[in-house]
Amino acid sequence: MGLKKIVLFWFVGLLCCKAQEPSVQKNYFKSYDDKVIGSVYFFDTSNSFQFASIADGKTNYLNLIPNRREQIGFSLSYKLIDISYGVSPLFFDVNKDNSNSRLVNFGTRFIVKQWMQTFLYVNQKGFYAVDDTFSASFPRMRSIKIGGTTSYIFNPKFSFKTIANQNQWQTKSSGSFIPTLSIYNTYLNLNDGNDDNKSNIWLATLAPSYYYNWVISNHVLVSSGIAVGAGFNDVDGDFSGVIESTINLKLGYNSDSFFTFVNLNYSNFVQNNNNPVRFNENIATLRVTAGYRFDPPKKVKQLYDKGAKAIGL
Repeated sequence: MGLKKIVLFWFVGLLCCKAQEPSVQKNYFKSYDDKVIGSVYFFDTSNSFQFASIADGKTNYLNLIPNRREQIGFSLSYKLIDISYGVSPLFFDVNKDNSNSRLVNFGTRFIVKQWMQTFLYVNQKGFYAVDDTFSASFPRMRSIKIGGTTSYIFNPKFSFKTIANQNQWQTKSSGSFIPTLSIYNTYLNLNDGNDDNKSNIWLATLAPSYYYNWVISNHVLVSSGIAVGAGFNDVDGDFSGVIESTINLKLGYNSDSFFTFVNLNYSNFVQNNNNPVRFNENIATLRVTAGYRFDPPKKVKQLYDKGAKAIGL
């Protein structure tokens, strides 16, 4: 899968974020970088796939849909440190029916001045296949996705941190043009002992996007974003063009101590219609979060400041 190369690529990209800090008017957003932020969340995500083939002039679709695994968890963050842990409890009805399914989801985001770098890892086990005539279960099937995005935020008055986490809050409505480069590698395996039932998929797109934070009041905000772009897809050496579309919505409430929000993100990657066999992909995420900010203990602050100074942050 080239895991080491992918991690190295994103790490180097992060270190190369050398944009000069713009002077931003203080009244456009408020920073909570000096606070410890603790939160609990409900998380529902899926990475589904669709194979489309043309036979006798008719397009047939086979959908590979992961068994849902809803999660609850907690996160704790302070400055650049962000720790989270989630579980899939059986008291959720959807988890009872999919007790043999697995979902491991890890994501992190770095915003350095006006550059933004994300990293994503999703490991899913348990799928079912659906087309117009049948439905079949593949409990041992596994998908592993690894990759991320690199973006540049043109407007320094726009706070993407308001969307991504809660150590910043937009106080005056603002938007920004944000071009984004995405690179992902996905590995599919039916785990049936047949090497022909494995696929290695590379995806790369460049998508211009626009995001806007609409401040309704001092405590309530609605955020939305849309991206449309293009790139290429490589499925086991079969190269083709691909179109990307992404939608992001967020409704949040914020005070200096307490906050809560609902965030919905949907990304769709569709291959060129001229291909006789096409591989399309959807990534959907729903997150509901509530949290609290508080001052860090003195010893924690001293330890962090000492470590940050030692590594030049």
